[in-house]
Amino acid sequence: MDLEKHPQQPTAPAEPDVIRASDADRDRIADILREAVAEGRLTADEHGERVDAVYRAKTVGELEPLVRDLPAPGGAAARPATAPYAPDPEGAAGPAENLVAVFSSSTRRGRWRVGGRTNAFSLFGSVEIDLTEALFGQRLTVINATSIFGSVEIRVPENISLRGSGTGIFGNFEVVTLESGDPEAPVVVVNGYSVFGSVEAKPKRGKFITDLQDRLRKHLGH
Repeated sequence: MDLEKHPQQPTAPAEPDVIRASDADRDRIADILREAVAEGRLTADEHGERVDAVYRAKTVGELEPLVRDLPAPGGAAARPATAPYAPDPEGAAGPAENLVAVFSSSTRRGRWRVGGRTNAFSLFGSVEIDLTEALFGQRLTVINATSIFGSVEIRVPENISLRGSGTGIFGNFEVVTLESGDPEAPVVVVNGYSVFGSVEAKPKRGKFITDLQDRLRKHLGH
């Protein structure tokens, strides 16, 4: 073939609708959603629905509608429509931490640094996440909890905000809502579901308060 007579045509850039989304693309969108729920632009239910859609998205085009009505992090105006989801070169969102218990147990407690996103999965097992001594590196922390014939227990300190949304199918999904008086306090959002199991998120009270509540229950029982 004569290349001079048939010059190679430059390849047109792929449209966002067909560009495959990367993990960095999804994490960047999840970060925008975390900012939005922390600022009160989204409810916990709306945030949970959008985050679920983020991690099911296969193309960049599927991600764009999820943040079209939200400002970029830091209060910037709308993002450019041509390439709004470039991967974050500094990896600000960071990878999710995964806690998995299959016919076993998994525990995270003590003094540890909490990331922006944690996935907890229990199948005939138990996962315990204790945030009472944890260090929060960001204002919003999202925990996606799934329990199937098992349990996921999340304990938080009383000086933060705790929100969540989920479903119990022949099981229990319970998040005790907290609203901190400090507008800069960490916010923990728990999303997920349980099937023949339980997901529970609530504040961990001090021993004195716990003993007092136990005595009161016993007294009322008599």
